[in-house]
Amino acid sequence: MSAEETSHFVRLRVDLVLEVQDEDAVTKAALRRLARDAELPESERAQAEGAVTDDTAEALAYLVDPFDLVSEVPGVDLQQASWSSERIDYDPDSPDWDPDEDDGQEDDEEEDGIG
Repeated sequence: MSAEETSHFVRLRVDLVLEVQDEDAVTKAALRRLARDAELPESERAQAEGAVTDDTAEALAYLVDPFDLVSEVPGVDLQQASWSSERIDYDPDSPDWDPDEDDGQEDDEEEDGIG
């Protein structure tokens, strides 16, 4: 593909596994961020506060912002982002643990001789 045909858009996939050592600290940080969010309507604020208080994974999803990850990268402009968090069973030593198990793309690229 020539430079003129190459897309200027790049999908960056990041998969993080975090160990929460202090759920209370995470919840408090999310609540502080909610309190500082002047653009959040009051009707949504109460719902968000309940969600981050009830579920540490929700609190983390509120604290981790993809824009923050790329905002200082020169020459890029975030076009779209989506993210979620969930509690998982994690054992990196288990033969069943495969960080790429949901990503068949890598296997396809290897078969095509790309990866």
